This record gives sequence, C-alpha cells and structure tokens, in this order.
Amino acid sequence: MLNSGIDIVEIERLEGAIDRHPRFLSRVFTPAERAYCLARRRPGASLAARFAAKEAVMKALGFGLGCCSWQDIEIRREPGGRPQVILHGRARQLAREQGAGAITISLSHCHAYATAVALVEISLQRSP
Repeated sequence: MLNSGIDIVEIERLEGAIDRHPRFLSRVFTPAERAYCLARRRPGASLAARFAAKEAVMKALGFGLGCCSWQDIEIRREPGGRPQVILHGRARQLAREQGAGAITISLSHCHAYATAVALVEISLQRSP
C-alpha cells in the first residue's frame, strides 16, 4: 500500500515565525538542516520546503502534530542532490509500528511558497 502526504508553506510566514521566535530554528530543524539551509542563497525558501516536508511525512504516516518531535523527521540531501527522509526517535518507532518502509519526498519552492509531497510504502504486515 502507498500513503501520500502533501503540504504547502508561505515562505514569508515561516520567515516571520523565525524572526519572532528565536528558538524556532533549533526546535524545528536539526543542526544538519540548519547548516544546509542557512548556507543557501534563499535560506527561508529552503527552510520552508523542509518544514513542508516534515508535515507531508507526518500526514503520509498518519501522525498528528505532537506525536513526535519536529527534529525526529530530518530532511537531508543524498550526494546527487535528491532529498532524503531520515526518521529518528519517536517518529522512527511510530513508523515501524505502522509498517512503514521506504519514504520518498519531493520538495519545490517559488518566490512565495514552498511545497512538499511524501510517499510512504506501508506493509500490510506491521512490525511489533
């Protein structure tokens, strides 16, 4: 079975949240995500795409907000540039319990919006 999740984020709104709440970056994004995004030409767009990706992964896995830490879902880049989802802690445990296998993610952004789509392979035989 294949589950999907999608999310869209207004880049300006995310940038405003970062400006208003200094701990937002360290609460939501892993050190590797912050290092990558803050080195980009448009850090807000890269951060917004990763925020959308985390939400899309939660939706595809059937998680509600608050089920795991934002940092339990990490978005990295493979050597060729393709985005990759890495689950940690509670997110990894919940995904395993749901029978989640491979997670594929696609990110995109334009001037005003960032979006992400996640696809998760779910095994009908769930792990204990």
